[in-house]
Amino acid sequence: MPIQLQPKQTVLSAAVALSIAGAPVAAQEDAGARVLDEIVVTARRVQESLQDVPLAVTALDTREITELGITNFADYVLQLPSVTAGGSGPGQNTIYIRGVASTTPNLTVAGVAGLAPNVAFYLDEQPLAHPGRNLDVYAADLARIEVLSGPQGTLFGASSQAGNVRLITNKPDLSEFYGNAKLGANTISGGDSSASLEVVMNIPVSDNFGLRGVVYSDRKGGWIDNVAATRDTRESARFRPQGTVRKNGVPVAAHRAGFQAGADLSGVNFVPADNNVVAGEDINEVTYTGGRISAKWDITDNWDLLVSHTTQDTEADGVFFADPDIGDLEIARYVNERIDDSIDNTAWTLTGRLAALDVIYTGAFTDRQSDQIVDYSDYLFVGQYLPYYICDGSVTYPGSAAPSGTCNEPQLFVDSLNKLEVQTHEIRFTTDPANRWRLQGGVFSSELELIEVNDFTYPGSLKAIGFNGVAGWGPNYPLTNTQVSGLVGNAGEGYYTYPGPFPPGVIFRNDIRRTDEQLGVFGELDFNLNEQFTVTLGARNYEIEVDLEGSANSSFYNFGQTADAQAFGTNISRQFAPDSTVPGAPDKAVADGTIYKATLGWRPQPAHLYYVTLSEGFRPGLLNRPGGRTSADGSGFVVPYVLQTDEVVNLEVGMKVDFGNALRINAALFNIDIDNLQTTIFDTSIVNLFFSDNAADARVRGLEADFVWLPPGIDGLTIAGALSLLDSEITRKITPTNDVREGDELAFAPGNQGNLRARYEWTLQATGWTAHVMPMISWSADSYSDIITINRDLIDSWMMLGLTAGVASDNWSVTLYGSNLTDERAEVSRSFVFDTKHVTYAQPRTFGVRASLNF
Repeated sequence: MPIQLQPKQTVLSAAVALSIAGAPVAAQEDAGARVLDEIVVTARRVQESLQDVPLAVTALDTREITELGITNFADYVLQLPSVTAGGSGPGQNTIYIRGVASTTPNLTVAGVAGLAPNVAFYLDEQPLAHPGRNLDVYAADLARIEVLSGPQGTLFGASSQAGNVRLITNKPDLSEFYGNAKLGANTISGGDSSASLEVVMNIPVSDNFGLRGVVYSDRKGGWIDNVAATRDTRESARFRPQGTVRKNGVPVAAHRAGFQAGADLSGVNFVPADNNVVAGEDINEVTYTGGRISAKWDITDNWDLLVSHTTQDTEADGVFFADPDIGDLEIARYVNERIDDSIDNTAWTLTGRLAALDVIYTGAFTDRQSDQIVDYSDYLFVGQYLPYYICDGSVTYPGSAAPSGTCNEPQLFVDSLNKLEVQTHEIRFTTDPANRWRLQGGVFSSELELIEVNDFTYPGSLKAIGFNGVAGWGPNYPLTNTQVSGLVGNAGEGYYTYPGPFPPGVIFRNDIRRTDEQLGVFGELDFNLNEQFTVTLGARNYEIEVDLEGSANSSFYNFGQTADAQAFGTNISRQFAPDSTVPGAPDKAVADGTIYKATLGWRPQPAHLYYVTLSEGFRPGLLNRPGGRTSADGSGFVVPYVLQTDEVVNLEVGMKVDFGNALRINAALFNIDIDNLQTTIFDTSIVNLFFSDNAADARVRGLEADFVWLPPGIDGLTIAGALSLLDSEITRKITPTNDVREGDELAFAPGNQGNLRARYEWTLQATGWTAHVMPMISWSADSYSDIITINRDLIDSWMMLGLTAGVASDNWSVTLYGSNLTDERAEVSRSFVFDTKHVTYAQPRTFGVRASLNF
């Protein structure tokens, strides 16, 4: 049963938000003694007290989100010690929980080769899994941010292998009209300034119908500098000898030595790439603009309908990572990069009662499109065939002579179009929560369509002279366009977005349609054995199909030609088809089965809950476009056509305890066993394409704990903290290559993370206003960026300090804040995929002001 709290009256801004657990607001009795408030969550798809949920759950409510100044994904990830993220930039990340991670999908191939996320991201009731591209919804008018650690598949579905992150929006309130306006501004050390505006309106139109809306605009200043630099093709992996030590300390193995290592290049004219035109300061500016409107209709006493629509446009320039080998918060990029990411989400929920059952039907449709220009010039350092496309043929294939001719500037980019449509439907039935036994069950279905068109553009190819003396490359068409027979006649019927020819300079095009279809039947049964013990049993039967269509085109045989050779590349529509003639290539990647969960809860007294949970999780597989390719290292490794599901078994023992309404401690010990851990690999000694494999078995052991304390005798002081401890290890290598090592830690799994805060409030006697001051500290130990050794780099440990101070009345508040006060270079993510350090840092020292007006 819920914890029985004493009668209380909430005090304005009464408690610090606790990062990991969403520290509850302190409340105050009529007699003056403060007590801990109750946080209501929907972690089990029903409303209940956080302290009644026998799961590891984090919840940041509206007040806490405001006090912490959380506005976007980067903000709340820093506040949650059990959560990490790979990737860099708005809407370009992958979320991890409890260190269950192997690698991060590369943006340029996330659609065709990106692993399905193992953490589900929810906007209200809709899961929005997107390989490599998290949904970065602006945190405007949110009721809560909930994080559920550990497998949640018995209630939440396929992408809940390691946990869930849920954004819960505020719904229309039919009781009264009110609104709120928020203004913010800040300045970044060594960077630009920022400004934001958010307005919320709640309008009860009648006794049974109401509207709620929010609009916002937030321009965040940049702080990464693109410095002037040059490079030429001499630095290519093609000319790199065996034994060269990469910047991550891993030497180049014999089977990865350059094709022309040691060649006499004295007769080659290397034209440098020069980024002077695009160099500049504070390049990573981003603007969030959008809004949401929702309507609630109480149809009868037992039935109500909620409909909402969210729209958002995110425009960002530059990149959000730097290269520490170049300089402090500096990078050398050769293309003017940008992204425009637009999202539209329409959702509806019908709630009612049929006899003794509570019924909820919810559905949603999301349309997302991102247009992006990505600098691909760093491919120079790993792409052995890159010089072939931008150098004269006499350089890369000189025969018995020494290389001669010209290598044009290695200035490359990807013009990327990414379109996502997700439709979900779910119906749930719940019995009376007051019963000794309680059952919740339902059916869930989803359809996802992801279209990805990536043009890998090499402008220098237009000037390269072929073996026949003709400059440039012939036209290129989709391998699925049968109207163009080409020299070889390799075309076959299938999906394509544009018929071709591709724009000049496009050497490769991935034109892919990926579909994921899921059907799940789920249920959980709670049974009170007696007043102290409760058993929960859950199960989910699932069926998932993943399909790929389209083509991955190559210009390899088009050098100096006037027609499309249509050689190399992959006709994916033909390779993965019911009548495929490719041995071992299936029509689809299919996963089906049943997962289970069991929990025993013990409540020896009302404010003490102890529990043990055993739960299973899974992640669907994927089709591999370069299936069948063989490794050159002699291991005999063959790229599989199908990536199998990976599975986890989680054993967790936890406690949720309140001591005298002044101290709350929540903690969980867990052990996670991982079988067939999926990873994405980029190894040019096997194939010049990203592919995926079941690389290893692994385990993660850890502790999550948080507390909030109201010290007796110090009215107005709240102290809160959180800690995550992880010990991860690869226990068995499955892939036969030497790039995965038993005993290595998993990716994005720091040994410890945590934070500590203290908020002190007092009343200004002259005005009756409430003042506050809140110092805070957060930290993380080091971790690694990948489990693949050639792509693996160390993410350094960090510690950051912050401070807020302000005053508030019943109708307004003003807060001054400083974040990252010591200007720490806090590394939150890292990538070494192209043998180059791409380090994502937390924002440098920032001073700002936030103001709010209620009306």
